[in-house]
Amino acid sequence: MKNTNAGCVIWLTGLSGSGKSSIASGLKRALLKLGKPACILDGDKVRRGLCSDLAFSPPDRKENVRRIGEVAKLFADAGIICIVALISPYGSDRQTARSTVEAGRFIEVYVNAPIEVCEQRDRKGLYARARAGRLKAFTGVSAPYEPPEKPEIELHTDKLTITKSVTKILDYLKKPARGKGAGFFRLLP
Repeated sequence: MKNTNAGCVIWLTGLSGSGKSSIASGLKRALLKLGKPACILDGDKVRRGLCSDLAFSPPDRKENVRRIGEVAKLFADAGIICIVALISPYGSDRQTARSTVEAGRFIEVYVNAPIEVCEQRDRKGLYARARAGRLKAFTGVSAPYEPPEKPEIELHTDKLTITKSVTKILDYLKKPARGKGAGFFRLLP
């Protein structure tokens, strides 16, 4: 029996506190209301399980993104819209994740918020600890973040609400599919 659901990967990338997890949760709720199967791979949660053996060195970050990319692909291949909420600081690693998914089925979403806004939203005090030198290799402070050069969607979350951010993603998913061989499916009607 053929799966008629168009699975895909929606990859939310941005600094800690930019709004990735909140947008992912809102998007999943909206997709489920539309009758579309959806799941979330949240970076913090995946780190506690699948990637608990990894630290935050560049090679470990690369492996973290690789593993999550492979799992996201499995969900997409099963017809599920897999929402990944992951800092994923390096462009080359995000490109590797993109390359595992069929053309047109990887949507990179840059959740863009100024670092000052991210710090204001930081309930865990991570930025303060990083600035005090008590948290090593913290993205945006003591470790680099490479913003996407050509994301499919860019959300300025210092100006957009979660609801408007989710709507912007849903509107994108309603457009005709892009990419080589992508014309045979639509992500949302």
